[in-house]
Amino acid sequence: MPTRRLVTGHSAEGKAVVASDAVIEPLTISFLPGSEWLALWSAQSPPGLPDNGAVPPLSTYFPPPGGFSFGVVTFPPDSAPRPVPSDRKAAWLEMERVLPGFAAHMERSNPGMHTSDSIDFGYVISGEIWLELDDGKQTLLRAGDTFVQNGTRHAWRKQGQRRLQGAFHDDRGAPPTHRHRSREVGNLETVRVILCHDAHETSTHLLRQQ
Repeated sequence: MPTRRLVTGHSAEGKAVVASDAVIEPLTISFLPGSEWLALWSAQSPPGLPDNGAVPPLSTYFPPPGGFSFGVVTFPPDSAPRPVPSDRKAAWLEMERVLPGFAAHMERSNPGMHTSDSIDFGYVISGEIWLELDDGKQTLLRAGDTFVQNGTRHAWRKQGQRRLQGAFHDDRGAPPTHRHRSREVGNLETVRVILCHDAHETSTHLLRQQ
């Protein structure tokens, strides 16, 4: 679903102005029908203020340390078709083109499981979804629920006939002092959610990062 994005900034005289007001179209992947990603805002380095509100470029789905991103993801109902790509290499290349670096965080042996070195904050807007952690333990999150995820290995499991909408913020922080278990390439995950990634040393409002 397209979303209006209003961005403020500063004029050359230092006055607060509307820098842009645009409708953002979601990103889609052919073998994940019903799933959408709205890339609303991101940066690869810490912001400096005041700025002019220009849209920063995004080179990776999960920002590097100091970077951040904000967006919306849609997870379709559990009944949505899930075609298996006939050409896995082409599917991986498509995902890499649409969501650079995303597939590298996915575990091939456990679909949907992934890990990012970040603190993730989330708010479920509508629908419901299960958060799975280690040992297959799942916790149900419903509309109005929030969560704080401290760099844990996890997967989002969608069940039922309603799509999910949620808001997320990821904060990247300092490099981890431990090593996560190895991550395998090649998995896909399905749901509708608002995403936000922030890689600052303290977090506020965005979705996951490396």
